Amino acid sequence: MKKDKKPAPRGDVINHSPTENYVWPTDPEVLKKLEWFHDQKLGFMVHWGPYSQLGIMESWSLSDGDAHWSRKEVDWADNGEQLRERYFALNKTFNPLRFHPEDWADFAYRAGYKYLVFTTKHHDGFCMYDTKYSDYRITAPDCPFHTHPKADIARHLFDAFRAKGLGIIPYFSKPDWHCPWYWAPNQKRPIAYDRNPTYDPREKPELWNQFVRFTHAQMMELVTTMGPVEGLWLDGGQVRPHNGQDLRMAEFAAKARQAVPGLLIADRTVGGPYENYITPEQTVPEHALDVPWESCVVAGGGFAFTYGAAYKSPRELVHLLMRVISRGGNLALNLGGQPDGRLPAQGMAASLAMGEWLQHNGEAVYATRACAPYELTAQGAQRDIACVRTRSNGNDLTSGPLLLNEGEVTPASITLDIGREVSEAYALHPAQKLSFTPCAEGIRIALPAGIAGTSPLALPIKLI
Repeated sequence: MKKDKKPAPRGDVINHSPTENYVWPTDPEVLKKLEWFHDQKLGFMVHWGPYSQLGIMESWSLSDGDAHWSRKEVDWADNGEQLRERYFALNKTFNPLRFHPEDWADFAYRAGYKYLVFTTKHHDGFCMYDTKYSDYRITAPDCPFHTHPKADIARHLFDAFRAKGLGIIPYFSKPDWHCPWYWAPNQKRPIAYDRNPTYDPREKPELWNQFVRFTHAQMMELVTTMGPVEGLWLDGGQVRPHNGQDLRMAEFAAKARQAVPGLLIADRTVGGPYENYITPEQTVPEHALDVPWESCVVAGGGFAFTYGAAYKSPRELVHLLMRVISRGGNLALNLGGQPDGRLPAQGMAASLAMGEWLQHNGEAVYATRACAPYELTAQGAQRDIACVRTRSNGNDLTSGPLLLNEGEVTPASITLDIGREVSEAYALHPAQKLSFTPCAEGIRIALPAGIAGTSPLALPIKLI
């Protein structure tokens, strides 16, 4: 009997650069900004573009080399050439009239997010801002949204998020599959042969240099003309010197940091001095990492908006966040923008419930650092309860949030061993001092009425 083939892996999902390839910055301003980044803990990532109209994956189906995993949703084209013709024309019908950037920012603030990572340009090359260097943009005359007062989408989002005190880290794709200097016509390879250029940059340096100048110009636009930004999140790791695609990042970084001192650059999966933090995708590292990192994980569906997507519950979001930060990372939680300009209601509801929990328990999350043992087990009522630990930056306060499963209630007492003596214990919500006694297994903490028998999303206990 013939065995079924294993499904092809998604070619866009990557883990992260090896930590041994990390190069610590020497610029004091960059190190200072990294400390800011460490403190934020929770970022709001949004993938949005004309592709949202079809509810399909962003960009990837354009590449014939990635067709085996990226075209499962494609029932609207018969071949790659027709697909690209129809995909690239989606800008002509993209008209998100219900886009209100202030509503997005208000939601993110109430949900507890501290910075925005927004797709200013994905691999398809469509720019969600008013770039001077491409006609394939949201403000171009062939896009019906160009007459809208908020047509310069990224700029208005950045302004609205800053008004709420949130940081800005633009997402930008280094490869551009709409650009004639990347997928150049009449070259060694046909258009869309794979995700790489249609030519060898080492054999066509004049063509590659045009692409480099174009890409530098767009990246400089984002960091110098869109208001203050904290960093730049660069996707498309195939664009790297070792792959024959040298984007001259040292040259760009020098220019950008002269204009924006301390600018963080996440040249993801490339390693070296311009990947200031590494970015595990759709995963959480099994162990704490000793370098700056941020997991980007979808709240539901895929990175792009998907019709009928299922979303993580508030409990799943809180537990995901706590596991990430207990291992020293940040979480960039992604929602895909809808074609009408709104965010998906189900995904928003789960994030807002997480935000309500964070209002009471943020002390165990923001401005914390990893603290070994990172994940341990508490005992209570003859059962094990998962527990993670975080440490307040700059002091010896630790929090041990209990991660209760759906329907599970807190016992009357728990036993916990954090590997050191404890002088005081407090519940963060409802705020109260807790009594405890030392025991052979560590400490036994009594949970009073109002806590015992309840089922919070997670129960942080502060230990001094």
